[in-house]
Amino acid sequence: MLTKADNGFEPDRSHWPKDHPDVSHGRVGVLLLNLGTPDGTGYWAMRRYLKEFLSDRRVIEEPRWKWWPILNLIILTVRPGRKGKDYATIWNDEKDEGPLKTITRSQAEKLSKRLSDAPHVIVDWAMRYANPSTESRLDALFAAGCERILLVPLYPQYAAATSATACDQAFRALMKMRWQPAVRVAPAYHDDPTYIDRLARSMKASLAKLDFEPERIVATFHGMPVKYFEQGDPYHCQCQKTSRLLREALGWPEDRWLTTFQSRFGNDPWLEPYTDKTVERLAAEGIKRLALVAPGFSADCLETLEELDGENRHIFEGGGGEKFAYLPALNDSDDGVDVIEAVVRREISGWV
Repeated sequence: MLTKADNGFEPDRSHWPKDHPDVSHGRVGVLLLNLGTPDGTGYWAMRRYLKEFLSDRRVIEEPRWKWWPILNLIILTVRPGRKGKDYATIWNDEKDEGPLKTITRSQAEKLSKRLSDAPHVIVDWAMRYANPSTESRLDALFAAGCERILLVPLYPQYAAATSATACDQAFRALMKMRWQPAVRVAPAYHDDPTYIDRLARSMKASLAKLDFEPERIVATFHGMPVKYFEQGDPYHCQCQKTSRLLREALGWPEDRWLTTFQSRFGNDPWLEPYTDKTVERLAAEGIKRLALVAPGFSADCLETLEELDGENRHIFEGGGGEKFAYLPALNDSDDGVDVIEAVVRREISGWV
């Protein structure tokens, strides 16, 4: 699991007493954090994953007395079977895991190679929900001698339900440690020049492979209840800034570019405009060629592969659209690892 650029790094122990116990020390850890993926597509694996995810108070901010009966008596009875079928359509059968796990592991491995000039840096990865757990990987980093650890939530735009809960989980693990490492948290990188540049470059390459030019491009971000935004979450503003900077970097006309929000859940109003309703409207208005991109995802997952490239493709083509494309996330491409490396090198400066 741990990936080191050079196993030859050995801290100086010459000043230790002869009877001093062998303790690893002197290393810096980098822990990439992502949302999570179920351990399998079956009912019980999906149920465990959904229960952990939907029990998170950062994700569902309803009173417990109101939410728990709905979650345990209704959602966890019906939803695991349905979502399991959705995950099965994108599952990595060779590794028997979700694509988010496959991609995040590869991002960590490639980042470690990029940091070969800093042999005392160890790169690892963890998931907020399911496995590998954040606690297990923090323990492993500390046991390997990491006295300083950088937490890197792989969410370009900050949200309490993503970045904050990932850090919450890490802090809960740290509370159990007698000897805590020093910890930093990488901030959101929604307007980072490297992030915008590599997104634009990746989009240009994807667009060049199409056999059509889109009449519209939709930049779609994961949705959020409006009340979270009203309570002070900066997510909506950061999404809008990312979208604007990306459009400007591409030189794309403003009237051919839309910013929308996807993946609604429950009955409360969410950030608008909704992606699926926008796609439906564009088809009804006679738009024949459409491309979607999801700048808020550092790796493709259920919400991009099944919802965007599947459900929204069906909506568009069913409404009269003729050409549809989902432009992939940065994933573990060179451009994607460039972004993560830029963030990590900036945040561990002074440590390395």
